[in-house]
Amino acid sequence: MTPTSRRTRRSSALAAGLAIAAVLPFLPTSSAHAEGDRLPLGDPDLAETRSTRALAEGVELTRIVRGTEPAPPDQINTTTRGPWVVNVLAIDPARAKGHVEATYGPDLAPVEKTTDLVRLSGALAGVNASFFTFSANPQYPGDPVGLGVYGGKLLSEPTTAEAEADLIVDSNSDEVLMGRTTWSGSVRNRQTEATMPLEHLNHPPVIPAECAELPDQTQCAQPGDVVLFNPEFGPTPSGNGTEVVLDQRGCVVRTSAARGTTLAPDQTSLQATGQDAAALLAITERGCLDKSSTLTDENGDQVDLRPGLFGVNGRYRLMAGGEVVVPPGSGDFFARNPRTIAGTTPDGRILLATIDGRQTTSVGTTMDETAAVAQALGLTDAVNLDGGGSTTMSVDGTLANKPSGSEERAVGDALVYVED
Repeated sequence: MTPTSRRTRRSSALAAGLAIAAVLPFLPTSSAHAEGDRLPLGDPDLAETRSTRALAEGVELTRIVRGTEPAPPDQINTTTRGPWVVNVLAIDPARAKGHVEATYGPDLAPVEKTTDLVRLSGALAGVNASFFTFSANPQYPGDPVGLGVYGGKLLSEPTTAEAEADLIVDSNSDEVLMGRTTWSGSVRNRQTEATMPLEHLNHPPVIPAECAELPDQTQCAQPGDVVLFNPEFGPTPSGNGTEVVLDQRGCVVRTSAARGTTLAPDQTSLQATGQDAAALLAITERGCLDKSSTLTDENGDQVDLRPGLFGVNGRYRLMAGGEVVVPPGSGDFFARNPRTIAGTTPDGRILLATIDGRQTTSVGTTMDETAAVAQALGLTDAVNLDGGGSTTMSVDGTLANKPSGSEERAVGDALVYVED
């Protein structure tokens, strides 16, 4: 095969790939842009085209294609010729008649495809959001690995990892908060005033390795976990340990020497493993409990968990106050991958963007390249959401991008735009 015929075949493959991703009608493509508008990806001579579609008043979807030749499969991670395919959902709260929120489907623990989450929530469009348990715990794959706030309810606490960068949206005021958050929680017996710290919210408790085969966890001498569960999680995790179900007043409904139950809408439960199993039984033996759960932003201010507040977790802040703040790094996470970005512009617009990757039709971006894209899109503050095979954008419940896997991956939650 001659070089010319290889180039022709690669161009045909690129055209086919872009046709698959371009499932939505767009306005005629423009092939020329001011230099400052172009994405800072690859060689400066690359052709770049953009097409825009108005989805609703104040809501636009822009598709950017940079580069024209498909990448050789063995050069996806190194080529300076691209191509790159970027989809940008721009929401202008000053004009839009809806709002951005986070949604997770019927229950928190399972996973759903982003296209299904958009449909189920009645949203116009959306992207995948939080990092989630996925294959680490196949019983509860949708469990967020970090912050999860839905309609003002804190259902997943932030981690202590330096990399976590959270996005909080107030759907009532359209204010957006980004950065690391911290959490503390405890339960207190009103009668005895005995207190017990909480380790997690809606995460399966870990049994100490030394007591893994011990059915009666109250006999374990090693520290375990104490976890608060809400009915939104779905059936609570089963296994060794103790579980105490509380009514809406915090009073004990039932106690079990094993974990696993289905909660009524007005109930919560506490699960404990290790030596905390006995401590939980002791603190709930008489009297009712008060639960404390405090979320704090990176400035040390308490976040008011009011109705209409939504929050998801990301990994690494991309932009802060107009400056690129991605730390140096190496390894697979920092290499080229599909990416999902959320951020805000100086004029208050909220942008949700996907960068397709791991394909000859779009190679993806490193963390540094992702930050450069965020800056070029005009974002002054931005976070890197879950990416890789999770990166998905959906409009009207239909794929707007081309996920990297053989099919769309089911995810833990999504950021969606819902018309009021």
